[in-house]
Amino acid sequence: MTQPPLTWLYAPGDRPRIVTKALAAGADVVIVDLEDAVAPDRKDYARAATADLLAEPQPVPVHVRVNALGSPAADADLKAVAALPGVSGLRLPKVTSPEQIVRIAESTATADGNAPPLYALLETALGIERAHAVACAHSALRGIALGEANLRADLGVRDDAGLDWSRSRVVVAARAAGLRPPPQSVHPDTRDLKGLATSCAHGRALGFLGRAAIHPRQLPIIERAYLPTEQEVEEAETIIKAATTEKGAQALPDGTFIDAAVVATAHLTLALARRK
Repeated sequence: MTQPPLTWLYAPGDRPRIVTKALAAGADVVIVDLEDAVAPDRKDYARAATADLLAEPQPVPVHVRVNALGSPAADADLKAVAALPGVSGLRLPKVTSPEQIVRIAESTATADGNAPPLYALLETALGIERAHAVACAHSALRGIALGEANLRADLGVRDDAGLDWSRSRVVVAARAAGLRPPPQSVHPDTRDLKGLATSCAHGRALGFLGRAAIHPRQLPIIERAYLPTEQEVEEAETIIKAATTEKGAQALPDGTFIDAAVVATAHLTLALARRK
């Protein structure tokens, strides 16, 4: 099993020096943002700078978050970056329907019919309601995630707990569609590392895997929160050892019942542990 990514680091597309630093910051994936992080009068520059920077393959996977789907800016973004050698994926903001995913996949497909990997951000009540349909929209879609700042505004939610239903909805939709568990949305206070750790623990309990960041100092906190503990690794090794010597459902000496689903979870635990 390949090691799943745990950290995604955003960098503004109109600041190529920051993007270059982000590429060396240790994140599993760097997200060059052409949308919210870029002022309207800087959109053209951000697009050109990003296209120039990503004209060659990069040392880590790079995703580009384009502007609002259906807008002239988004169309220009997709035309400029979708086929670049340095782009590993496209992040699509404020997705509300599976038709949007299909349209982007078809419009960005190469001559051989392959579209770049797509990632949908669900940031509205309508997007959450259609989460599973979006997650199943097209084979090019590799993941879904929340955009919590916009969702919070759309729902009128002030207490963080008010987002938990939406969070669980997205986790379930991703898994039901056969996608990897989604990463958490960003923690906006880059100085609140204790709060970040607490929030990551809560996200892990809800079924998220990893998290997006907006500052390099957040990366080790996120990774530490999502890596398995020594006890979890030992339990996973015990489960896999038992599964290789016995067939069918069984119980460990301590009475824990294991089956194929438990074994799959154990393999994921060990894949994560190999990151240490």
